[in-house]
Amino acid sequence: MRPLRYFHLWLVLGWLAVATVVLLSLISQPPEVPLRYGDKWGHLLAYGVLMGWFVQLYQRRGMLLLHALFFVVLGVALEFLQGYTGRYFEYADMAANTGGVALGLALAFTPWQSLLLRWESRLAGSVAPR
Repeated sequence: MRPLRYFHLWLVLGWLAVATVVLLSLISQPPEVPLRYGDKWGHLLAYGVLMGWFVQLYQRRGMLLLHALFFVVLGVALEFLQGYTGRYFEYADMAANTGGVALGLALAFTPWQSLLLRWESRLAGSVAPR
């Protein structure tokens, strides 16, 4: 766990984002991305953002790998569940989800791993004491 002042708030927001991805994955009419292979880019971005968010919250490799595994399994499970919602099962979506998780996890090895911590520090520094 990172020494974030508002860790629990960030954690709740992260899980709300996960719930949003689950909801968008299971509704019968998903939002369309007006690009070639737009749905694949959407999958890559969604799972990259989710994993990137949790990289901001945790620094221990075990927790990061646990979250990465969870997101890969979630992406596969949701793809199977889409068959019950009138949507299509696609291996390419699973690959895009997994690619997004890998990109988000890669943040753990860059200076961007503590972006939220730095943002929180700046925010705290800009608040004038009373």
